[in-house]
Amino acid sequence: MIPALREFAHHFLGRGEGAITVPPFDGALKPNQTLEHAEIVATLPGAEDLATDGTSLYVADGNAVLRLDGAAFVPVRQFDQPLTALCVLPDGRLAVALAGREVRVFAPGEAADIAITGAGMTAVNALTPGRNGTLLATDGSTELPYAEWGRDLLSRGRSGRLLAIDPASRKAEVVASGLRYAFGAASAGDTTLVSESWRHRLIAVSGDGKVKPVFDHLPVYPSRLTPAAGGGFWLTAFTARTQLIEFVLREATYRRRMMAEIDPEFWIVPRLRAGQSFREPMQGAHLKTMGIIKPWAPPRAYGLVVRLGADCAPLYSLHSRVDGTNHGVVAAVEVADSLYVLAKGPRRLLRVKRSEVEGETRA
Repeated sequence: MIPALREFAHHFLGRGEGAITVPPFDGALKPNQTLEHAEIVATLPGAEDLATDGTSLYVADGNAVLRLDGAAFVPVRQFDQPLTALCVLPDGRLAVALAGREVRVFAPGEAADIAITGAGMTAVNALTPGRNGTLLATDGSTELPYAEWGRDLLSRGRSGRLLAIDPASRKAEVVASGLRYAFGAASAGDTTLVSESWRHRLIAVSGDGKVKPVFDHLPVYPSRLTPAAGGGFWLTAFTARTQLIEFVLREATYRRRMMAEIDPEFWIVPRLRAGQSFREPMQGAHLKTMGIIKPWAPPRAYGLVVRLGADCAPLYSLHSRVDGTNHGVVAAVEVADSLYVLAKGPRRLLRVKRSEVEGETRA
């Protein structure tokens, strides 16, 4: 009862979660152009996620899993549905999510696989190895499919979940529920780190489902997490927050009419790419003066990767800013001395040298 009253008071008074202010990019999140200057490895029209076994890079591209072999991509397995998540298990097997509703576990080169469809999976968007042979999955929403994440945000969705899957028994257990779009997870000792996108934070979920914020008040919408060499994690963010979107989220009548009457392409909602149409909500003088992007222009799309320490404190970050194109970053994995980044907006697989990035960002 008290949390409900607190939420009502915040929205009525415009403070706390009811405020439309957005934290600045500062400190370890200070903007740079690292992602914008990154090497473009390939353009992959259907790429959704990345994974690695430490030596090879795997890509979930449309209905297929691909492996990067030198400069070419080798098909590993084809499915009859689009892939929404991918990971490599400690024993070398791969796990994928099909259309957000089913998880398959298989060994490369073998025809047999394990299918898990339990727990009412609807929008599985990330997979990661768990403890004792389990597989952890984030189910963004139980009400809307994976592709409709924008509608889930505008509907103030809070049905995200963290699932623990046992491939041996093919059972899925709900570890935590009621999350405002869970999008990404990683094991961290006795807890699991989870990105809660619509609350702009990283949380730690214990085995009994208790939730504790560990990195909150972010100026972005966080997404997938992967381990980093030497401890810590790589955290991606698929776009940045703006005051306009924060304002719209607090206007229920406007949101309902917008979703009912306007083409979804032109909703006031975070985007993975921008500048593709003259009918976009933010354009012209809102963003440019005499053809030059304003330094204070609100980011309709953005690209960001944050290097977190073992304590989840941010160490440095890699950006593609408002005037860039490598936006919509949804995955980042480390292979040897390279960090591979998936910018879903322009559908690019990027590569940056980790040693060079650490030198530039800490200089």
